[in-house]
Amino acid sequence: MRSSSRLSAPLRAFTSTANLFHSNPLNLGGVQTRIKSAPTDAQSLNPQIRRGVPIPKKIPNVKKVIAVYSAKGGVGKSTTSVNLATTLAYHNGLRVAILDADLFGPSIPRMMNLSGKEAVLTPDSNFLVPLTNHGVQCMSMGFLINEGQVVAWRGMMVMKAIEQLLWQVQWADVDVLVIDMPPGTGDTQISILQQVELDGVVIVSTPQDVALSDAKKGIALFNTRKVPILGLVENMSFFTCPNCSHESHIFNPPSKTGVSSRLDILAQSLGAEVIARVPLDPLVCEAADSGKLVASVDSKTKQVYVDLAQKVKALLFN
Repeated sequence: MRSSSRLSAPLRAFTSTANLFHSNPLNLGGVQTRIKSAPTDAQSLNPQIRRGVPIPKKIPNVKKVIAVYSAKGGVGKSTTSVNLATTLAYHNGLRVAILDADLFGPSIPRMMNLSGKEAVLTPDSNFLVPLTNHGVQCMSMGFLINEGQVVAWRGMMVMKAIEQLLWQVQWADVDVLVIDMPPGTGDTQISILQQVELDGVVIVSTPQDVALSDAKKGIALFNTRKVPILGLVENMSFFTCPNCSHESHIFNPPSKTGVSSRLDILAQSLGAEVIARVPLDPLVCEAADSGKLVASVDSKTKQVYVDLAQKVKALLFN
């Protein structure tokens, strides 16, 4: 357990090796959850609550909630989440927060330059207080454990931890909350879809067929809950040679069927749109590793994220 005299609020007393219970895996106060504490009359009137199935609701103090998702790992989903969130704040004047929903491989602390920082609790110990950098409020499992510490959970522990991260974080008047979803279609994804009223999802994929096939599965998952598909992002779309400015499509050349890429074909089949094509840019990789802000750098890639953020903002608020 780390300690710090700089923080006035009590530190999170959390370790994944402690004797924890699936009813309260993050050791927060106020164990009675949103579902368990629902009014008796609501329980009697709503058959879903009687069966224990949660009803999607708005997160307190948050106007809009979007998910950034890919069914496959390693396609740049967290990079997209961070750059979308920071650009919405930096260039669009929105109050933005980001929730790292990946319990097992949290990336947000490093990418937001908050590595080693610890989350603190409200005085009543019932809520986690977000950390802030680049004008974005952040919450992550990475703020609750030591760097390198393993979280070896499954089933009910995962589902309850996600529930606590969704409903026991004290967000401060957020316009847009970006949920950085983990890859896959398991407990975490289902818990979020069942509990949170999502205003849309951004699907991230690379141009490879193997990534696109998983993207289809992810889209099908969100369609089951009728979550609006805000658009698709083609990450690592191409590489521009710094010497001759030639564009190389490294992972897969554009399709010869009359549209720009295989992702366009997928988007057309879904009635969706490719809303960004992010190049394979060393600047983005460096920024992700060092926690720097791509939104503040004068580059073509920054403009891609600026355009993406403007499109997402328009879809959410217009």
